Amino acid sequence: MSILSVFDPSSPDLPHKVLTHHEDIAATLAEQGVRFGRWQPGVRLRPGSSTQEVLDACREPLDRLMTEHGSASFAVFSRDGQAAGQADLRDEHVHDSEEVFAVISGRGQVSLRLGGFVYALLCEKDDMLVVPAATRRWLDLGDNPFCLALRLFASEAGAQPRFTGDASARQFLGLDEL
Repeated sequence: MSILSVFDPSSPDLPHKVLTHHEDIAATLAEQGVRFGRWQPGVRLRPGSSTQEVLDACREPLDRLMTEHGSASFAVFSRDGQAAGQADLRDEHVHDSEEVFAVISGRGQVSLRLGGFVYALLCEKDDMLVVPAATRRWLDLGDNPFCLALRLFASEAGAQPRFTGDASARQFLGLDEL
């Protein structure tokens, strides 16, 4: 079940609103210019799958998503457990283009700074989140990462994260604490 927790920055350890109904989550995020929906990749893959396995299984749904969102670049995001050398996306960052985060299996928490609040969305299988360019965000996969997703961007340059240096993102409850 997808869960949206909304935090006032003055109390990062206690959400003041928690939503669990898909329609309520979508409406609340839409008020901030973020789209949340479902997609149907129609495949059974596990986190840890290789990029080639994902491409072989998801070519049609990936092409459809890229066309619908005008994306020119994509990455396969596949994490099954901690691994040395993986980028820590819990640090707040922005992208210069819109990002489509489409979960194939597993789960991940995407947190967004929007309109003076922090919106932490637990995304699960078949969830799709469309985040506008320049939105401050971070991704938490918990102590035992288990997430397979596609990340789509308008360009290769727009896919590169620019870190804000704002360490306060680490103060908000993460996937394992909510």
